[in-house]
Amino acid sequence: MIEKLKFLYGVDSSWIKKEIETLAKDYGIGYHKKAKGLTEKDSVLITYGDSIINCGERPLQTLKKFADDRIKDAIEAIHILPFYPYSSDDGFSVIDYEKVDPNLGTWEDIGEFNHDLMFDGVINHISKESLWFQEYINGNPKFQDYFIESDPGLSYSKVVRPRALPLLTSFQVNGQQKYIWTTFSEDQIDLNYENPKVFLTIVEVLLKYIKKGARFIRLDAIGFAWKRIGTSCIHLEETHVLVQLLREILTMANPEVIIITETNVPHKENISYFGNGHNEAHMVYQFPLPPLTLHTFISENSEKLSQWAKSLERISDETTYFNFLASHDGIGLRPVEEILTVGEIDAMVHKVVDNGGLISYRDNGDGTKSPYELNINFMDALNDNLDENILIDKFIAASAILYSMVGVPAVYIHSLLGSWNYHEGVENSGVFRRINREKLNYDELLLELESKPRRKQVFEKNLQLLNIRKNERAFHPYGYQEVIENDPRLFILRRISPEKKESILVIVNISTEEVPYTAGGRELIDGQTLRGEMILKPYGVKWIKEQAT
Repeated sequence: MIEKLKFLYGVDSSWIKKEIETLAKDYGIGYHKKAKGLTEKDSVLITYGDSIINCGERPLQTLKKFADDRIKDAIEAIHILPFYPYSSDDGFSVIDYEKVDPNLGTWEDIGEFNHDLMFDGVINHISKESLWFQEYINGNPKFQDYFIESDPGLSYSKVVRPRALPLLTSFQVNGQQKYIWTTFSEDQIDLNYENPKVFLTIVEVLLKYIKKGARFIRLDAIGFAWKRIGTSCIHLEETHVLVQLLREILTMANPEVIIITETNVPHKENISYFGNGHNEAHMVYQFPLPPLTLHTFISENSEKLSQWAKSLERISDETTYFNFLASHDGIGLRPVEEILTVGEIDAMVHKVVDNGGLISYRDNGDGTKSPYELNINFMDALNDNLDENILIDKFIAASAILYSMVGVPAVYIHSLLGSWNYHEGVENSGVFRRINREKLNYDELLLELESKPRRKQVFEKNLQLLNIRKNERAFHPYGYQEVIENDPRLFILRRISPEKKESILVIVNISTEEVPYTAGGRELIDGQTLRGEMILKPYGVKWIKEQAT
Protein backbone atom coordinates (compact mmCIF):
# COMPACT_ATOMS: atom_id res chain seq x y z
CA MET A 1 0.00 0.00 0.00
CA ILE A 2 2.74 2.48 0.88
CA GLU A 3 4.35 2.11 -2.56
CA LYS A 4 1.02 2.83 -4.26
CA LEU A 5 0.47 5.86 -2.05
CA LYS A 6 3.97 7.14 -2.82
CA PHE A 7 3.25 6.76 -6.55
CA LEU A 8 0.12 8.90 -6.24
CA TYR A 9 1.02 11.34 -3.49
CA GLY A 10 4.78 11.48 -3.12
CA VAL A 11 7.38 10.26 -0.67
CA ASP A 12 5.74 11.50 2.53
CA SER A 13 2.69 9.22 2.39
CA SER A 14 2.97 7.41 5.71
CA TRP A 15 0.36 9.71 7.27
CA ILE A 16 -2.15 8.68 4.58
CA LYS A 17 -1.52 5.02 5.33
CA LYS A 18 -2.12 5.61 9.04
CA GLU A 19 -5.40 7.37 8.25
CA ILE A 20 -6.47 4.44 6.05
CA GLU A 21 -5.64 1.88 8.73
CA THR A 22 -7.64 3.82 11.29
CA LEU A 23 -10.64 4.06 8.96
CA ALA A 24 -10.50 0.35 8.07
CA LYS A 25 -10.39 -0.53 11.76
CA ASP A 26 -13.26 1.82 12.61
CA TYR A 27 -15.52 0.55 9.83
CA GLY A 28 -14.32 -3.02 9.49
CA ILE A 29 -17.04 -5.63 9.95
CA GLY A 30 -17.74 -9.25 9.19
CA TYR A 31 -20.34 -9.42 6.42
CA HIS A 32 -23.53 -10.04 8.36
CA LYS A 33 -25.53 -12.07 5.83
CA LYS A 34 -23.14 -14.65 4.43
CA ALA A 35 -19.42 -15.21 4.06
CA LYS A 36 -18.87 -16.65 0.61
CA GLY A 37 -17.43 -15.85 -2.77
CA LEU A 38 -19.47 -15.75 -5.94
CA THR A 39 -21.34 -18.91 -6.93
CA GLU A 40 -23.81 -20.08 -9.57
CA LYS A 41 -26.56 -18.82 -7.25
CA ASP A 42 -25.47 -15.23 -7.77
CA SER A 43 -27.51 -13.01 -10.06
CA VAL A 44 -28.47 -9.34 -9.80
CA LEU A 45 -31.61 -7.28 -10.37
CA ILE A 46 -30.81 -3.73 -11.55
CA THR A 47 -33.46 -1.21 -10.53
CA TYR A 48 -34.08 2.30 -9.31
CA GLY A 49 -35.38 2.58 -5.78
CA ASP A 50 -38.65 3.91 -7.19
CA SER A 51 -39.04 1.82 -10.34
CA ILE A 52 -42.12 0.40 -8.61
CA ILE A 53 -44.25 2.78 -6.55
CA ASN A 54 -47.26 2.33 -4.30
CA CYS A 55 -49.40 5.12 -2.89
CA GLY A 56 -48.81 5.70 0.82
CA GLU A 57 -45.66 3.59 0.92
CA ARG A 58 -41.97 4.50 0.70
CA PRO A 59 -40.63 3.22 -2.65
CA LEU A 60 -37.82 1.24 -1.01
CA GLN A 61 -40.44 -0.58 1.07
CA THR A 62 -42.42 -1.31 -2.09
CA LEU A 63 -39.32 -2.64 -3.85
CA LYS A 64 -38.52 -4.91 -0.90
CA LYS A 65 -42.10 -6.21 -0.85
CA PHE A 66 -42.03 -6.98 -4.58
CA ALA A 67 -38.65 -8.69 -4.25
CA ASP A 68 -39.77 -10.79 -1.29
CA ASP A 69 -43.20 -11.74 -2.68
CA ARG A 70 -42.58 -12.15 -6.41
CA ILE A 71 -38.87 -12.58 -7.09
CA LYS A 72 -38.02 -14.49 -3.90
CA ASP A 73 -34.71 -16.32 -4.19
CA ALA A 74 -34.65 -16.58 -8.00
CA ILE A 75 -32.34 -13.54 -7.87
CA GLU A 76 -29.70 -13.24 -5.16
CA ALA A 77 -28.89 -9.51 -5.12
CA ILE A 78 -30.45 -6.17 -5.94
CA HIS A 79 -28.51 -3.26 -7.39
CA ILE A 80 -30.44 -0.25 -6.17
CA LEU A 81 -29.24 2.54 -8.44
CA PRO A 82 -28.05 5.69 -6.63
CA PHE A 83 -30.50 6.19 -3.80
CA TYR A 84 -28.82 9.30 -2.41
CA PRO A 85 -30.15 12.88 -2.68
CA TYR A 86 -29.33 14.17 -6.16
CA SER A 87 -29.83 17.15 -8.46
CA SER A 88 -29.79 15.60 -11.97
CA ASP A 89 -28.98 12.57 -14.15
CA ASP A 90 -31.55 10.41 -12.32
CA GLY A 91 -29.32 9.95 -9.30
CA PHE A 92 -25.81 10.16 -10.73
CA SER A 93 -25.28 13.74 -9.63
CA VAL A 94 -25.08 13.10 -5.89
CA ILE A 95 -25.71 15.89 -3.41
CA ASP A 96 -24.86 13.89 -0.30
CA TYR A 97 -23.15 10.48 -0.40
CA GLU A 98 -24.16 9.62 3.16
CA LYS A 99 -27.93 10.15 3.06
CA VAL A 100 -30.82 8.27 1.52
CA ASP A 101 -33.10 10.36 -0.69
CA PRO A 102 -36.16 10.94 1.55
CA ASN A 103 -38.35 10.52 -1.54
CA LEU A 104 -37.20 6.88 -1.59
CA GLY A 105 -36.96 5.99 2.08
CA THR A 106 -34.42 5.71 4.86
CA TRP A 107 -31.28 3.80 5.83
CA GLU A 108 -33.57 1.64 7.95
CA ASP A 109 -35.42 0.65 4.76
CA ILE A 110 -32.11 -0.28 3.14
CA GLY A 111 -31.25 -2.43 6.13
CA GLU A 112 -34.54 -4.34 5.90
CA PHE A 113 -33.81 -5.94 2.51
CA ASN A 114 -33.49 -9.72 2.56
CA HIS A 115 -31.55 -9.78 -0.69
CA ASP A 116 -27.87 -8.91 -0.98
CA LEU A 117 -27.32 -5.33 -2.11
CA MET A 118 -25.15 -3.44 -4.54
CA PHE A 119 -24.42 0.22 -3.77
CA ASP A 120 -23.14 2.77 -6.28
CA GLY A 121 -19.88 4.57 -5.62
CA VAL A 122 -20.48 7.63 -7.82
CA ILE A 123 -17.02 8.91 -7.02
CA ASN A 124 -15.77 10.51 -10.23
CA HIS A 125 -17.95 13.55 -9.64
CA ILE A 126 -20.41 15.16 -7.26
CA SER A 127 -23.35 17.56 -7.68
CA LYS A 128 -22.73 21.29 -7.89
CA GLU A 129 -25.45 21.53 -5.20
CA SER A 130 -23.39 19.44 -2.78
CA LEU A 131 -22.06 20.96 0.42
CA TRP A 132 -18.53 20.25 -0.80
CA PHE A 133 -18.88 22.32 -3.95
CA GLN A 134 -20.91 25.08 -2.33
CA GLU A 135 -18.23 25.49 0.35
CA TYR A 136 -15.57 25.51 -2.37
CA ILE A 137 -17.18 28.32 -4.38
CA ASN A 138 -17.70 30.29 -1.16
CA GLY A 139 -13.97 30.13 -0.43
CA ASN A 140 -13.82 27.61 2.42
CA PRO A 141 -10.11 26.64 2.47
CA LYS A 142 -10.96 23.07 3.56
CA PHE A 143 -12.43 22.41 0.10
CA GLN A 144 -9.96 24.50 -1.90
CA ASP A 145 -8.40 21.54 -3.73
CA TYR A 146 -11.42 19.24 -3.88
CA PHE A 147 -12.09 20.11 -7.53
CA ILE A 148 -10.04 20.63 -10.68
CA GLU A 149 -9.46 24.17 -11.85
CA SER A 150 -8.15 24.40 -15.40
CA ASP A 151 -7.12 26.94 -18.04
CA PRO A 152 -9.60 27.08 -20.95
CA GLY A 153 -6.74 28.23 -23.18
CA LEU A 154 -4.97 24.88 -22.99
CA SER A 155 -5.51 22.12 -25.54
CA TYR A 156 -7.87 19.32 -24.52
CA SER A 157 -8.04 17.61 -27.90
CA LYS A 158 -6.65 14.33 -26.52
CA VAL A 159 -9.22 14.09 -23.74
CA VAL A 160 -11.75 11.31 -24.28
CA ARG A 161 -15.26 12.74 -24.11
CA PRO A 162 -18.18 10.52 -23.08
CA ARG A 163 -20.77 13.11 -24.04
CA ALA A 164 -21.05 15.94 -26.54
CA LEU A 165 -20.89 18.62 -23.83
CA PRO A 166 -18.24 21.17 -22.75
CA LEU A 167 -15.38 19.70 -20.72
CA LEU A 168 -14.94 22.83 -18.57
CA THR A 169 -17.67 24.88 -16.90
CA SER A 170 -17.32 28.46 -15.67
CA PHE A 171 -18.18 29.22 -12.03
CA GLN A 172 -17.78 32.23 -9.77
CA VAL A 173 -15.46 30.98 -7.02
CA ASN A 174 -15.09 33.35 -4.09
CA GLY A 175 -15.74 36.27 -6.43
CA GLN A 176 -13.44 35.08 -9.23
CA GLN A 177 -14.24 33.32 -12.49
CA LYS A 178 -12.85 29.79 -12.52
CA TYR A 179 -13.11 27.01 -15.10
CA ILE A 180 -13.85 23.68 -13.44
CA TRP A 181 -13.51 20.20 -14.91
CA THR A 182 -16.96 18.67 -15.60
CA THR A 183 -16.57 15.47 -17.64
CA PHE A 184 -20.26 14.53 -17.76
CA SER A 185 -22.27 17.75 -17.31
CA GLU A 186 -22.13 21.19 -15.74
CA ASP A 187 -23.95 19.73 -12.73
CA GLN A 188 -21.42 16.92 -12.22
CA ILE A 189 -18.21 18.36 -10.83
CA ASP A 190 -15.17 16.08 -11.10
CA LEU A 191 -13.35 15.34 -7.87
CA ASN A 192 -9.63 16.03 -7.58
CA TYR A 193 -7.89 12.83 -6.54
CA GLU A 194 -4.51 14.54 -6.61
CA ASN A 195 -5.63 15.82 -3.20
CA PRO A 196 -5.13 12.92 -0.75
CA LYS A 197 -7.83 14.37 1.50
CA VAL A 198 -10.37 13.79 -1.28
CA PHE A 199 -9.18 10.21 -1.55
CA LEU A 200 -9.46 9.63 2.21
CA THR A 201 -12.93 11.19 2.30
CA ILE A 202 -14.14 8.89 -0.48
CA VAL A 203 -12.56 5.87 1.23
CA GLU A 204 -14.58 6.65 4.34
CA VAL A 205 -17.77 6.97 2.28
CA LEU A 206 -17.24 3.51 0.72
CA LEU A 207 -16.43 1.97 4.09
CA LYS A 208 -19.68 3.40 5.45
CA TYR A 209 -21.53 1.71 2.57
CA ILE A 210 -20.03 -1.62 3.57
CA LYS A 211 -21.12 -1.09 7.16
CA LYS A 212 -24.63 -0.29 5.89
CA GLY A 213 -24.79 -3.71 4.24
CA ALA A 214 -23.33 -3.40 0.73
CA ARG A 215 -21.98 -6.71 -0.55
CA PHE A 216 -21.17 -5.18 -3.95
CA ILE A 217 -19.62 -1.75 -4.59
CA ARG A 218 -20.02 -0.43 -8.14
CA LEU A 219 -17.39 2.15 -9.11
CA ASP A 220 -19.27 4.36 -11.55
CA ALA A 221 -17.33 5.91 -14.47
CA ILE A 222 -14.11 5.11 -12.64
CA GLY A 223 -11.97 5.23 -15.80
CA PHE A 224 -12.10 9.05 -15.75
CA ALA A 225 -11.02 9.47 -12.12
CA TRP A 226 -7.49 10.83 -12.66
CA LYS A 227 -6.70 13.73 -15.01
CA ARG A 228 -3.40 14.75 -16.53
CA ILE A 229 -3.23 17.51 -19.16
CA GLY A 230 -1.81 16.28 -22.45
CA THR A 231 -3.26 12.79 -22.06
CA SER A 232 -6.60 11.11 -22.82
CA CYS A 233 -7.48 11.45 -19.12
CA ILE A 234 -8.97 7.95 -19.16
CA HIS A 235 -7.46 4.68 -17.86
CA LEU A 236 -4.33 6.45 -16.66
CA GLU A 237 -1.89 4.44 -14.57
CA GLU A 238 -2.88 6.57 -11.61
CA THR A 239 -6.50 5.48 -12.05
CA HIS A 240 -5.54 1.82 -11.95
CA VAL A 241 -3.45 2.38 -8.83
CA LEU A 242 -6.43 4.19 -7.29
CA VAL A 243 -8.64 1.14 -7.91
CA GLN A 244 -5.93 -1.15 -6.52
CA LEU A 245 -5.82 0.91 -3.33
CA LEU A 246 -9.60 0.80 -2.99
CA ARG A 247 -9.54 -2.98 -3.44
CA GLU A 248 -6.87 -3.35 -0.76
CA ILE A 249 -8.60 -1.02 1.70
CA LEU A 250 -12.11 -2.44 1.31
CA THR A 251 -10.73 -5.96 1.63
CA MET A 252 -9.05 -4.94 4.90
CA ALA A 253 -12.44 -3.88 6.19
CA ASN A 254 -14.41 -6.83 4.79
CA PRO A 255 -12.88 -9.57 2.62
CA GLU A 256 -16.30 -10.53 1.23
CA VAL A 257 -16.95 -7.22 -0.55
CA ILE A 258 -17.04 -7.43 -4.36
CA ILE A 259 -15.77 -4.45 -6.40
CA ILE A 260 -17.26 -3.88 -9.85
CA THR A 261 -15.81 -1.32 -12.26
CA GLU A 262 -18.08 0.42 -14.74
CA THR A 263 -16.13 1.56 -17.82
CA ASN A 264 -18.20 1.84 -20.99
CA VAL A 265 -15.26 1.54 -23.38
CA PRO A 266 -13.80 -0.95 -25.91
CA HIS A 267 -13.31 -4.46 -24.55
CA LYS A 268 -9.51 -4.43 -24.14
CA GLU A 269 -9.65 -1.21 -22.16
CA ASN A 270 -12.54 -2.52 -20.06
CA ILE A 271 -10.86 -5.74 -18.96
CA SER A 272 -7.68 -3.85 -18.00
CA TYR A 273 -9.50 -3.23 -14.70
CA PHE A 274 -9.00 -6.88 -13.77
CA GLY A 275 -5.39 -5.85 -13.15
CA ASN A 276 -3.33 -8.97 -12.59
CA GLY A 277 -6.46 -10.92 -11.70
CA HIS A 278 -6.06 -10.37 -7.96
CA ASN A 279 -5.46 -6.68 -7.31
CA GLU A 280 -8.19 -4.60 -9.01
CA ALA A 281 -11.84 -5.30 -9.82
CA HIS A 282 -13.48 -8.59 -8.90
CA MET A 283 -15.88 -8.03 -11.80
CA VAL A 284 -16.04 -5.74 -14.82
CA TYR A 285 -19.16 -4.82 -16.76
CA GLN A 286 -19.40 -6.90 -19.91
CA PHE A 287 -20.24 -3.97 -22.17
CA PRO A 288 -19.85 -5.67 -25.59
CA LEU A 289 -22.56 -8.23 -24.77
CA PRO A 290 -25.67 -6.01 -25.25
CA PRO A 291 -24.77 -4.58 -28.70
CA LEU A 292 -23.33 -7.90 -29.90
CA THR A 293 -26.47 -9.76 -28.85
CA LEU A 294 -28.65 -7.18 -30.59
CA HIS A 295 -26.51 -7.40 -33.74
CA THR A 296 -26.77 -11.20 -33.64
CA PHE A 297 -30.56 -11.19 -33.70
CA ILE A 298 -30.83 -8.38 -36.25
CA SER A 299 -28.44 -10.13 -38.65
CA GLU A 300 -29.59 -13.66 -37.74
CA ASN A 301 -25.91 -14.54 -37.66
CA SER A 302 -24.01 -15.58 -34.53
CA GLU A 303 -20.49 -15.41 -35.97
CA LYS A 304 -19.39 -12.09 -34.42
CA LEU A 305 -20.86 -12.98 -31.02
CA SER A 306 -19.25 -16.43 -31.13
CA GLN A 307 -15.84 -15.08 -32.16
CA TRP A 308 -15.91 -12.51 -29.39
CA ALA A 309 -17.12 -15.01 -26.76
CA LYS A 310 -14.36 -17.38 -27.88
CA SER A 311 -11.78 -14.66 -27.19
CA LEU A 312 -12.81 -14.17 -23.55
CA GLU A 313 -10.08 -15.33 -21.22
CA ARG A 314 -10.45 -16.74 -17.76
CA ILE A 315 -8.41 -14.18 -15.84
CA SER A 316 -8.25 -15.85 -12.43
CA ASP A 317 -10.27 -17.84 -9.92
CA GLU A 318 -11.45 -14.65 -8.22
CA THR A 319 -12.42 -12.46 -11.18
CA THR A 320 -15.28 -12.71 -13.63
CA TYR A 321 -17.67 -10.70 -15.80
CA PHE A 322 -20.78 -8.76 -14.84
CA ASN A 323 -23.10 -9.63 -17.72
CA PHE A 324 -26.16 -7.65 -18.76
CA LEU A 325 -28.28 -6.83 -21.83
CA ALA A 326 -30.17 -3.79 -20.57
CA SER A 327 -29.70 -1.28 -17.80
CA HIS A 328 -30.79 2.18 -16.69
CA ASP A 329 -28.61 3.51 -19.52
CA GLY A 330 -28.85 2.64 -23.19
CA ILE A 331 -26.95 0.13 -25.31
CA GLY A 332 -23.40 1.47 -25.58
CA LEU A 333 -21.66 1.27 -28.96
CA ARG A 334 -18.08 2.12 -28.05
CA PRO A 335 -17.37 -1.40 -26.72
CA VAL A 336 -17.93 -2.90 -30.20
CA GLU A 337 -16.04 -0.33 -32.26
CA GLU A 338 -13.25 -2.84 -32.84
CA ILE A 339 -15.60 -5.83 -33.22
CA LEU A 340 -18.37 -4.70 -35.57
CA THR A 341 -17.99 -2.83 -38.84
CA VAL A 342 -19.34 0.67 -39.37
CA GLY A 343 -22.04 -0.85 -41.56
CA GLU A 344 -23.09 -3.32 -38.86
CA ILE A 345 -23.30 -0.54 -36.28
CA ASP A 346 -25.30 1.61 -38.70
CA ALA A 347 -27.72 -1.29 -39.21
CA MET A 348 -28.37 -1.37 -35.45
CA VAL A 349 -28.83 2.40 -35.37
CA HIS A 350 -31.42 2.25 -38.17
CA LYS A 351 -33.25 -0.68 -36.55
CA VAL A 352 -33.46 1.13 -33.21
CA VAL A 353 -34.85 4.27 -34.86
CA ASP A 354 -37.37 2.18 -36.82
CA ASN A 355 -38.49 0.57 -33.55
CA GLY A 356 -39.13 3.89 -31.80
CA GLY A 357 -35.75 4.33 -30.14
CA LEU A 358 -33.35 7.26 -30.01
CA ILE A 359 -29.63 7.74 -30.59
CA SER A 360 -27.18 9.58 -28.33
CA TYR A 361 -23.97 10.97 -29.84
CA ARG A 362 -20.52 11.76 -28.50
CA ASP A 363 -18.00 14.40 -29.51
CA ASN A 364 -14.96 12.92 -31.29
CA GLY A 365 -12.79 15.94 -30.48
CA ASP A 366 -12.37 16.93 -34.13
CA GLY A 367 -15.72 18.59 -34.69
CA THR A 368 -17.51 15.37 -35.64
CA LYS A 369 -19.89 13.20 -33.66
CA SER A 370 -20.46 9.45 -33.57
CA PRO A 371 -23.33 7.31 -32.27
CA TYR A 372 -22.52 6.56 -28.65
CA GLU A 373 -25.60 4.88 -27.26
CA LEU A 374 -28.86 3.33 -28.43
CA ASN A 375 -31.70 4.48 -26.21
CA ILE A 376 -34.48 1.93 -26.36
CA ASN A 377 -36.11 -0.83 -24.35
CA PHE A 378 -34.12 -3.96 -25.27
CA MET A 379 -37.22 -5.98 -26.10
CA ASP A 380 -38.47 -3.28 -28.47
CA ALA A 381 -35.01 -3.16 -30.04
CA LEU A 382 -35.51 -6.81 -31.04
CA ASN A 383 -38.93 -6.20 -32.57
CA ASP A 384 -39.41 -6.69 -36.29
CA ASN A 385 -43.18 -6.28 -36.60
CA LEU A 386 -43.45 -9.66 -34.90
CA ASP A 387 -46.43 -11.43 -33.40
CA GLU A 388 -46.26 -10.83 -29.65
CA ASN A 389 -45.66 -14.51 -28.81
CA ILE A 390 -42.78 -14.69 -31.28
CA LEU A 391 -41.31 -11.47 -29.89
CA ILE A 392 -41.46 -12.95 -26.38
CA ASP A 393 -39.64 -16.07 -27.61
CA LYS A 394 -37.02 -13.88 -29.28
CA PHE A 395 -36.49 -11.86 -26.12
CA ILE A 396 -36.21 -14.95 -23.92
CA ALA A 397 -33.68 -16.39 -26.38
CA ALA A 398 -31.59 -13.24 -25.91
CA SER A 399 -32.04 -13.53 -22.14
CA ALA A 400 -30.86 -17.15 -22.28
CA ILE A 401 -27.60 -15.97 -23.84
CA LEU A 402 -27.20 -13.51 -20.96
CA TYR A 403 -27.83 -16.19 -18.34
CA SER A 404 -25.50 -18.68 -20.06
CA MET A 405 -22.35 -16.60 -20.47
CA VAL A 406 -19.52 -17.07 -17.99
CA GLY A 407 -19.88 -14.52 -15.20
CA VAL A 408 -22.71 -13.17 -13.05
CA PRO A 409 -25.92 -12.21 -14.90
CA ALA A 410 -27.74 -8.96 -14.15
CA VAL A 411 -31.27 -8.34 -15.39
CA TYR A 412 -32.76 -4.86 -15.56
CA ILE A 413 -36.16 -4.41 -13.91
CA HIS A 414 -37.91 -3.51 -17.18
CA SER A 415 -36.41 -6.53 -18.94
CA LEU A 416 -37.56 -8.78 -16.12
CA LEU A 417 -41.06 -7.32 -16.38
CA GLY A 418 -41.46 -7.26 -20.17
CA SER A 419 -41.84 -3.47 -20.36
CA TRP A 420 -41.89 -1.38 -23.53
CA ASN A 421 -40.61 2.00 -24.72
CA TYR A 422 -41.70 4.82 -22.43
CA HIS A 423 -41.94 7.72 -24.86
CA GLU A 424 -43.81 9.91 -22.40
CA GLY A 425 -40.77 10.01 -20.14
CA VAL A 426 -38.61 11.33 -22.98
CA GLU A 427 -41.21 13.88 -24.05
CA ASN A 428 -41.62 15.24 -20.53
CA SER A 429 -37.91 15.46 -19.74
CA GLY A 430 -35.97 15.65 -23.00
CA VAL A 431 -33.74 12.89 -21.55
CA PHE A 432 -33.32 10.05 -24.06
CA ARG A 433 -32.49 7.47 -21.37
CA ARG A 434 -35.90 7.96 -19.78
CA ILE A 435 -37.29 5.76 -22.58
CA ASN A 436 -36.39 2.77 -20.39
CA ARG A 437 -36.91 4.27 -16.93
CA GLU A 438 -40.68 4.21 -16.43
CA LYS A 439 -41.99 4.14 -12.85
CA LEU A 440 -44.62 1.41 -12.50
CA ASN A 441 -47.62 1.47 -10.18
CA TYR A 442 -47.44 -1.53 -7.86
CA ASP A 443 -51.10 -2.55 -8.01
CA GLU A 444 -51.31 -2.09 -11.77
CA LEU A 445 -48.11 -4.09 -12.21
CA LEU A 446 -49.45 -7.02 -10.19
CA LEU A 447 -52.64 -6.99 -12.29
CA GLU A 448 -50.65 -6.85 -15.55
CA LEU A 449 -48.44 -9.73 -14.41
CA GLU A 450 -51.59 -11.84 -14.36
CA SER A 451 -53.50 -10.39 -17.34
CA LYS A 452 -51.01 -9.04 -19.91
CA PRO A 453 -49.34 -11.91 -21.81
CA ARG A 454 -46.16 -9.94 -22.51
CA ARG A 455 -45.55 -9.07 -18.86
CA LYS A 456 -46.70 -12.44 -17.52
CA GLN A 457 -44.73 -14.64 -19.92
CA VAL A 458 -41.53 -12.60 -19.88
CA PHE A 459 -41.52 -12.43 -16.07
CA GLU A 460 -42.29 -16.12 -15.57
CA LYS A 461 -39.85 -17.35 -18.22
CA ASN A 462 -37.06 -15.15 -16.88
CA LEU A 463 -37.58 -16.52 -13.38
CA GLN A 464 -37.74 -20.08 -14.73
CA LEU A 465 -34.31 -19.73 -16.35
CA LEU A 466 -32.82 -18.03 -13.30
CA ASN A 467 -34.15 -20.72 -10.97
CA ILE A 468 -32.67 -23.45 -13.17
CA ARG A 469 -29.37 -21.63 -13.48
CA LYS A 470 -28.77 -21.16 -9.76
CA ASN A 471 -28.83 -24.91 -9.14
CA GLU A 472 -26.29 -25.89 -11.79
CA ARG A 473 -22.61 -25.94 -10.88
CA ALA A 474 -21.71 -25.67 -14.58
CA PHE A 475 -22.99 -22.07 -14.49
CA HIS A 476 -20.49 -21.12 -11.77
CA PRO A 477 -19.06 -17.65 -12.52
CA TYR A 478 -15.49 -18.92 -12.08
CA GLY A 479 -16.11 -21.90 -14.35
CA TYR A 480 -15.20 -22.35 -18.00
CA GLN A 481 -16.91 -21.92 -21.32
CA GLU A 482 -16.20 -23.36 -24.74
CA VAL A 483 -17.73 -21.74 -27.80
CA ILE A 484 -18.82 -24.15 -30.53
CA GLU A 485 -18.99 -22.60 -33.98
CA ASN A 486 -21.45 -24.52 -36.13
CA ASP A 487 -24.45 -23.20 -38.02
CA PRO A 488 -24.38 -19.35 -37.84
CA ARG A 489 -28.11 -19.44 -37.08
CA LEU A 490 -27.22 -20.99 -33.72
CA PHE A 491 -25.24 -19.62 -30.80
CA ILE A 492 -23.69 -22.60 -29.01
CA LEU A 493 -21.43 -22.83 -25.99
CA ARG A 494 -20.58 -25.39 -23.36
CA ARG A 495 -20.45 -24.24 -19.74
CA ILE A 496 -18.17 -26.29 -17.47
CA SER A 497 -17.94 -26.30 -13.69
CA PRO A 498 -14.71 -25.12 -12.00
CA GLU A 499 -13.85 -28.73 -11.16
CA LYS A 500 -14.53 -29.73 -14.79
CA LYS A 501 -16.91 -32.46 -13.63
CA GLU A 502 -20.21 -31.04 -14.90
CA SER A 503 -21.15 -29.43 -18.20
CA ILE A 504 -24.18 -27.88 -19.87
CA LEU A 505 -24.52 -27.46 -23.61
CA VAL A 506 -26.26 -24.18 -24.44
CA ILE A 507 -27.94 -23.91 -27.84
CA VAL A 508 -29.87 -20.79 -28.87
CA ASN A 509 -31.54 -20.40 -32.26
CA ILE A 510 -31.10 -16.72 -33.13
CA SER A 511 -33.00 -16.97 -36.42
CA THR A 512 -36.51 -17.15 -37.85
CA GLU A 513 -35.83 -20.61 -39.27
CA GLU A 514 -36.01 -24.12 -37.85
CA VAL A 515 -32.48 -25.45 -37.38
CA PRO A 516 -31.39 -29.06 -36.73
CA TYR A 517 -28.68 -29.98 -34.25
CA THR A 518 -27.45 -33.26 -32.80
CA ALA A 519 -26.82 -33.59 -29.05
CA GLY A 520 -27.63 -35.78 -26.09
CA GLY A 521 -28.42 -35.35 -22.43
CA ARG A 522 -31.16 -34.07 -20.13
CA GLU A 523 -32.74 -30.83 -21.28
CA LEU A 524 -33.11 -28.63 -18.19
CA ILE A 525 -35.88 -26.30 -19.37
CA ASP A 526 -38.49 -28.90 -20.36
CA GLY A 527 -37.00 -31.94 -18.61
CA GLN A 528 -36.82 -34.13 -21.70
CA THR A 529 -34.00 -36.57 -22.43
CA LEU A 530 -32.47 -35.87 -25.83
CA ARG A 531 -30.62 -38.33 -28.07
CA GLY A 532 -29.54 -37.65 -31.62
CA GLU A 533 -30.90 -34.97 -33.93
CA MET A 534 -33.42 -32.41 -32.73
CA ILE A 535 -35.04 -29.42 -34.40
CA LEU A 536 -34.77 -26.04 -32.72
CA LYS A 537 -37.78 -23.88 -33.49
CA PRO A 538 -37.21 -20.19 -34.32
CA TYR A 539 -35.71 -18.56 -31.20
CA GLY A 540 -35.65 -21.91 -29.43
CA VAL A 541 -33.39 -22.45 -26.40
CA LYS A 542 -31.84 -25.66 -25.07
CA TRP A 543 -29.85 -26.12 -21.88
CA ILE A 544 -28.65 -29.70 -22.09
CA LYS A 545 -26.97 -31.22 -19.05
CA GLU A 546 -24.39 -33.61 -20.34
CA GLN A 547 -23.26 -36.81 -18.66
CA ALA A 548 -20.97 -36.13 -15.71
CA THR A 549 -17.31 -37.04 -16.14
